[in-house]
Amino acid sequence: MKQTTKLIAITALLGLAGTAQADNWKYVHEEGADDPQGLYAAKFKEEIEANSDHTIQIYPVGTLGESADAMEQTQAGLLQFIDQSPGFTGAMIPEAEAFLVPYVQPTDPVEVRTYFKEGKAVNEMFHEIYREHGLELLAIFPEGEQVVTTKEEFRTPEELEGMKIRTMTSPLLLETYESFGASPIALPWGELIGALKTNMVDGQENPTIWIEAYGLDDLAPVLTYTGHAQYTTAVMANADFYDGLSAEDQQLIQDAANAAQDYILDLAVELDAKGLAKIKETNPDVVINRLTDEERAAFEERAAAVEEAFIERAGERGKAIIEQMKKDIEAARS
Repeated sequence: MKQTTKLIAITALLGLAGTAQADNWKYVHEEGADDPQGLYAAKFKEEIEANSDHTIQIYPVGTLGESADAMEQTQAGLLQFIDQSPGFTGAMIPEAEAFLVPYVQPTDPVEVRTYFKEGKAVNEMFHEIYREHGLELLAIFPEGEQVVTTKEEFRTPEELEGMKIRTMTSPLLLETYESFGASPIALPWGELIGALKTNMVDGQENPTIWIEAYGLDDLAPVLTYTGHAQYTTAVMANADFYDGLSAEDQQLIQDAANAAQDYILDLAVELDAKGLAKIKETNPDVVINRLTDEERAAFEERAAAVEEAFIERAGERGKAIIEQMKKDIEAARS
C-alpha cells in the first residue's frame, strides 16, 4: 500500500515537472497573420512546437498596442519574442537604421539570399548592439524590394522634385527622400490611404505585396523600382529570458529561427512576384518603371548624403557596419 502510494506520488511529481518545463512563450509582430512577419512567426511556432513541449502564442499587429508598447513589454520580460523593423527600432538602436540607408542592400533574389544568410554585417555585427538593449537578435530578413508608387512618373531626382512622399516616422527615411528630391511627409500607416485619397501625399514606398494587398496601386498607379532598398525586419528575444534557458532550449530557438528565415527568404520572393502579377492583372492603368543603371546612379549619388547623416548619428560603429554591408553586397554578387 505504501509502495503504491509512493509510486503515485512520484508519477504525479514527474508529471508536474514535465508541465513546469513546458512553457507558453509570447511572440508579438507588426503585421497580419498572412503577411511576411505573420508567416515567419507561424513557421517559428511550428518548429518550436514540433521539436519540444513548449508552445508559442502569437500576437499580430495592434493586439498589444503600438510598436513602442510592444517593445517596452518585450524589454520588461512580459513578452519573450518580438519582430520589429528598423524603421521603428531606429530611435532606440541607431545602428539598426543602416537597413534604411539607400543602396547598401541587393535587390536580385539570389544575391538577397546570400546577403542575409552569409553576410557578416547581418549575421555578426548586430548581435552585440542589440544585446546592449536587452535583446537577443535571432534573425534579420527582407520582406521585399521597396517600390515607390506615385501619381505621376519620374525617372530623375529632378522629376521627383516637389512630390510629397509618405514615409515611416524615421528621420533617416525623411532624409532619404529629401536627398532624392522629393518633399517627404512622415505618417503612421493608418493615415496613408486617407492621405493618398485627399492628395495630402502624392506617393509612398512599400514592397509589392503591400501595394497590392491595400490597393495602393489604385491610388498611386505609377510603380517605380529605384533599387534603393529592401523592407527589412528583425526578430528578437528578451535577453534575460534567453539567458535563463537551458542550452537545449537555446539551440531549439536558434534552429527554429534559422528554419523560419530559410522559409521566408524563399516565400518573400514568391509573394513579391505574386503581388506584382496581380497588380498587372487587376489594374489596367498601372505603369511599371525600372530605372536603368544610369538612372539609378543619379539617385545613388544623392544617397551619399543619407549615409553621412546615418554615420553622424550611429558613430564609428555605424560607419563600420555600412562599410561591411557594401563588402557583403560585392560578395553576394560574386
